[in-house]
Amino acid sequence: MMDIKKALAEAMAILEPDNPDCRVDAEVLLAHVLIRSRSFLYSHPEVTLTSLQWNRFKALVEQRRQGHPIAYLTGIKEFWSLPIRVTKDTLIPRPETELLVEITLSQLHEVPEARILDLGTGSGAIALALAKEKPSWQIVASDFSEGALKTARENAASLGLDNIQFIHSDWFANIHEPAAFHAIVSNPPYIASADPHLHEGDVRFEPQTALISGETGLQALQHIISQSLARLCPSGLLLVEHGYDQKSAVASMLKDYGYKAIHCWQDWQGNDRVSGGKRNNG
Repeated sequence: MMDIKKALAEAMAILEPDNPDCRVDAEVLLAHVLIRSRSFLYSHPEVTLTSLQWNRFKALVEQRRQGHPIAYLTGIKEFWSLPIRVTKDTLIPRPETELLVEITLSQLHEVPEARILDLGTGSGAIALALAKEKPSWQIVASDFSEGALKTARENAASLGLDNIQFIHSDWFANIHEPAAFHAIVSNPPYIASADPHLHEGDVRFEPQTALISGETGLQALQHIISQSLARLCPSGLLLVEHGYDQKSAVASMLKDYGYKAIHCWQDWQGNDRVSGGKRNNG
């Protein structure tokens, strides 16, 4: 019979050669299969797995050994302390992207009923975090992927958030209101098509359309920056996530398209990660 202690040991032996985080991965996967917390595994190492549980666990461990992201195997990724459901239609939310949420909340803390547009919402992580923090705000979340929007809607429902409107749109194609938003936020594709990192780690399994943006990685950023100004209300704010080496290019675009008070913020690793600017008061 296979108990929790033995199951974890076998999983770590399979994962260890290629995975320095093998114990954490094994625990997360087994807790997922058992529908228990990781602490339960420590307090009940003698609990026996059913054959169905053991076979399911082995299958997940093998997928992890092949490189499949933990978030796709469990279907959940924490973001802003919220359990966000993810699928292969969505990117896996990264800790760095929480910076977009932090800046938006900080910059608009004096606006009691702000209207925010989240472009390319994916799993809905950014929109969900803002909606949770600010129930009086109205969030519009758009995406071109119907699969991603389905996941985002399910996340909003499971979290009990009703202040988000979801729209199927290719960037601004179905966003027609002029001067309507206090802020537009986006974590768009910003990886160059030939970037070698596309063949490493989790991104190998994520939707390429949500990662790649032309030869330079700047195509989506330029489109968003060029089209956002008319959708912002006076003094409205545009915030975009970008690559660590794209600060200068993004700042130039913001300046060229008429944004004021242009600024770049660094993520928790010290990399340039979010840039933004404001529409003037006119």
